[in-house]
Amino acid sequence: MNILILGAAGGIGSKLVQDLMGTSNLLLGYYNSSLNVPIESDKVDAADFQSVESFIKKGLEKFETIDAVVCLPGSLILKPAHKCSEEEFYQTINTNLKSSFSVTRAAGEHLKDCSIVLMSTAAASIGIANHELIAAAKAGVEGLAKSAAKTYARKNLRFNTVSPGMVETPLTSSITSNEIVKKASEKMHTLQRIGKPKDISNMIKFLINPDNNWITGQNFIVDGGLSSTK
Repeated sequence: MNILILGAAGGIGSKLVQDLMGTSNLLLGYYNSSLNVPIESDKVDAADFQSVESFIKKGLEKFETIDAVVCLPGSLILKPAHKCSEEEFYQTINTNLKSSFSVTRAAGEHLKDCSIVLMSTAAASIGIANHELIAAAKAGVEGLAKSAAKTYARKNLRFNTVSPGMVETPLTSSITSNEIVKKASEKMHTLQRIGKPKDISNMIKFLINPDNNWITGQNFIVDGGLSSTK
């Protein structure tokens, strides 16, 4: 398989790259930090239309065909809406929603017969205090994927979203590094633990597997029961 991964330097991205190395051809995109893996990578601003389109075109030049694109950039600002600045709002929208739109736009123009995986969050499916910013952005990603799944079905482009609960990554370190806050988060999840990057990598691998190519327009919640049980 020929796979492009944007946001490959993050916690989930690093695990996904590790899981796919040796079994697939990879082209990796990063933004904030370079990658210490023997795989070709480029700096990509996922919130910039031209940067993402150039990355997709490079993938086509390198592999001729692309089987999957995974868009992983994300941010996490937890505070009530009235405490959020306009700058934080646009930062959250750009990092989460515009990046997914950029990938959708480029894929729709240049690709066919491809699985595109975008990232949402369980917080878009259940009301959690202080999650207004991220819930708004990620709910937009879910709507985007459903619409794109219909628009680009003629090209056999399959769009799906993955919605994690709390996962132990560098992005959530402010929560997971505090034992009291971490334990409170664990209790919110029915399985009494927060997620590991492998939990999300496993679902992404399922969706990009060509054996599972009759799935599109779906949201897969991987959250230890957070959003579905009380």
